[in-house]
Amino acid sequence: MSKKNNIVFKGLSIITWLIFVGLCIEAGGLLVNFFISIFKPEWIPNLYQKLDLTAVYNQNKFLFFGTYSFILFIAVLKVVLFYMIIKLTYKINLEKPFSPFVLKQISHISYYTFSIGILSYIGQQSNKNLMHKGFDTNSIHPFLPDSQAFILMAGIIYIIAVIFAKGIELQNENELTI
Repeated sequence: MSKKNNIVFKGLSIITWLIFVGLCIEAGGLLVNFFISIFKPEWIPNLYQKLDLTAVYNQNKFLFFGTYSFILFIAVLKVVLFYMIIKLTYKINLEKPFSPFVLKQISHISYYTFSIGILSYIGQQSNKNLMHKGFDTNSIHPFLPDSQAFILMAGIIYIIAVIFAKGIELQNENELTI
């Protein structure tokens, strides 16, 4: 592998770490917001990201917990997704990338990406349902990512996993013939 590609790969690893740290902060902030919105709702304007669902909490606790669960679960899944990407960047051998570990990681990354897309879609539909019931849900939109983009990305990553599976098969056959 050339020195330029190695530098680009290391740069992407650093960017992945930065995104991972940012997603951890976001998930932690949302978790703190969740507990404070239950116990001290008057503090919400001073908190991180100001996700204020106290009106929903006061009218229907079940909807509050359901909506916040979607938001928290998606945030945690994004953290796990980037953790898996970090593991992949550290353990991949760029001289011989077709390995069972890489295939397993890429497959898991596609499954997590698909899960984020599906949960985001369900959350968006639930959000629309809440709007039809008269709840103000404008503060929820930034926390529900574009579900179609995640589902499409999951499909592309899955195709890459299938290509890696075939690459492992060909690499093993090539090693047996030598």
